[in-house]
Amino acid sequence: MKTKTNVQQDISNLLAFTAAPPGAVDRLHRRLEEAAAGAGILDVAYTTIDTPIGTLLLAATERGLLRVAFETEGLDLVLDGLGRKFSPRILRSPKRLDPVAFEIDEYFARRRTAFDLALDFSLSSGFRLAVQKYLPQIAYGTTDSYKHVAALVGNPKAIRAVGTACATNPLPLVVPCHRVLRTNGELGGYLGGLAVKSALLKLEGAS
Repeated sequence: MKTKTNVQQDISNLLAFTAAPPGAVDRLHRRLEEAAAGAGILDVAYTTIDTPIGTLLLAATERGLLRVAFETEGLDLVLDGLGRKFSPRILRSPKRLDPVAFEIDEYFARRRTAFDLALDFSLSSGFRLAVQKYLPQIAYGTTDSYKHVAALVGNPKAIRAVGTACATNPLPLVVPCHRVLRTNGELGGYLGGLAVKSALLKLEGAS
């Protein structure tokens, strides 16, 4: 089992491989991933994937999927934020996110209507957390209103707070805040932009 010092040496080696033969850096990075995980110093694994709505960043902890981010958010800014709010021990580790990427691919291919993934809600708390944990109960192909969601989570007057909870949802797409609309049927807001929200609802047959 590698120690923290060993892993730090691997990091130094990786940074020194600027003129390495093709494939050498990738192999060293895979070794670094394995060493960091084995040494227990990898708190957040991340990767990026291409989807019909653009590039998505996926980040996960040992407990589950922690963050899904749109390219328009600025992926470097998202990673910096995770480093400040959660842990600076972050490493690109696509293999760790393969199950998530697979389910998202199935979703966009219309072969999946619900996600079966462990989720880490560490970035949310209080009323926002209550709203976000409720959202997966809104079935594929259906929508709900901010007003109705507020009532269902126990605070009928907190309509704006529901909107805020959706707008700050750290797990969009997987936790389907895109299925929540205004009472009059208008889209409302969406972290990925209204065009993306509309596209997701159209994909699900809800618009």
